[in-house]
Amino acid sequence: MLLQLIRPMKQNKHTRLWNPGPTEVSERILISQSKPMIGHRESTFTDLYKGIIDKLNRFFEITNYHTYVHTASGSIWMDISARNLVRDKALSTTCGSFSERMYQTIGSCGKTVDKMAVEWGKATKPEQILDALSKDKYDAFTVVHNETSTGVRNPTVEIGKQVKKEYPDIMYIIDAVSSLGGDFILPEKNQADLIFASTQKAFALPPGLSMAFISPEAFEKAKTLPGRGQYTDLVALLEYYGKKNQTPSTPAISLLYSLDIQLDAMLAEGHNNIAKRHEDMAKYTRSWVEKHGMKMFAEKGYESITVSIVENTLGKSVADLNKELRKRKLTISNGYSQLKEKTFRIGHMGSWTVSELKELLWHIEEIWQL
Repeated sequence: MLLQLIRPMKQNKHTRLWNPGPTEVSERILISQSKPMIGHRESTFTDLYKGIIDKLNRFFEITNYHTYVHTASGSIWMDISARNLVRDKALSTTCGSFSERMYQTIGSCGKTVDKMAVEWGKATKPEQILDALSKDKYDAFTVVHNETSTGVRNPTVEIGKQVKKEYPDIMYIIDAVSSLGGDFILPEKNQADLIFASTQKAFALPPGLSMAFISPEAFEKAKTLPGRGQYTDLVALLEYYGKKNQTPSTPAISLLYSLDIQLDAMLAEGHNNIAKRHEDMAKYTRSWVEKHGMKMFAEKGYESITVSIVENTLGKSVADLNKELRKRKLTISNGYSQLKEKTFRIGHMGSWTVSELKELLWHIEEIWQL
């Protein structure tokens, strides 16, 4: 047994989450939400919210972009992207279930959208996007950075470098819901016009908040588009913050308390160190998978560092595995959508460490008798 010298740590009373979201939330974060309520039009809230924006800007090295934290899951930014950045037609690249959701959302917002699909498990390459964009007139294109259903990590920096050189006026939209805050991502280096994420993934916070970084060009384009809605009006959101350092609608103040202190911890650990910790967990998982005769589902060289999708080549029941893991106060995720039982997913994102990951894998080995 590979991990035979590893002994389980003392188990907590609750089931610890090794899902690709929602992720494990520390007791420190849970307690932080119990602070007394404040009014969202008071100076105390202004200080809290502006402080959060400033910390996000420091962590992600923002110099010229707009930053916004919304009370909604990351999916809200799919609607915002469609309503604010697509005038004529969008190209939506898909490589799994969540990139498919972006494609569907743009269409449901009444916008014209074409799909550029690659096989599940494969990465989306810059040359594929360039070829697709050359075939029609588009004013926006979308890419998922970290496809949670397949474990693919798309090369968004290289995509931005190549595609923006040829098509500088096309809006580049990145869904980084399950990687931002864990992987090393600089929105401006990606040349993204809008890149967004949720707090319940690599930020290791409860669900309910999302954040986005928006280029000046995207903000200006949004001003020219009608039908932006209300809660999804990017211009209204950014202009209100610009004038008052507040949100136009009532925010989830308790969740903002937790985001504020988590950003302090993230700044203290450092962006590079956080990414290295996640990469170490991903590499350890890959070596464990190979040792036991399994293989990763994602194309080699394009594997996520925040979630590992493993092909169930052993033919064992993932559902039964999770039943046994839950008895031990642990849980992972079955394969998503059409990949259920064909794969299983380990979400090593947030505050987890390699030593804690080894404990999880020790339990899987024992249950499956590896």
